[in-house]
Amino acid sequence: MRAALAFAAGLLASAGGLSAQQVASAPGAVLRALDKTSGLTEDIEVAAGTSVAFGRITVAVSDCRYPVDDPSSNAFAHLTITHGNSETPEFDGWMVAQSPALSALDDPRYDVWLLRCMSS
Repeated sequence: MRAALAFAAGLLASAGGLSAQQVASAPGAVLRALDKTSGLTEDIEVAAGTSVAFGRITVAVSDCRYPVDDPSSNAFAHLTITHGNSETPEFDGWMVAQSPALSALDDPRYDVWLLRCMSS
């Protein structure tokens, strides 16, 4: 998890040249979820500190951050995704909007990826 956060911070820093970009926290995240079995795709808004159910998974967002100079740019969010009634998360880490495969949910039925942070 720390490695993904460090990579995300490095990615944001490299996007702004040699100087690190200022980041801000958003009130939540906009995610896209796919049920590979039914083909159902849904965009989901999840407020920070809350969770939303999609099919048999529950997605919780603890934080979503974005570059202050370019809010529509490369967002990154900390997600916890659990399956059914399991207490052990299937995914617990940072997702980067520009690089969803960098840190992805590994589930045979569902895909979840970050689109952007919610605007206030």
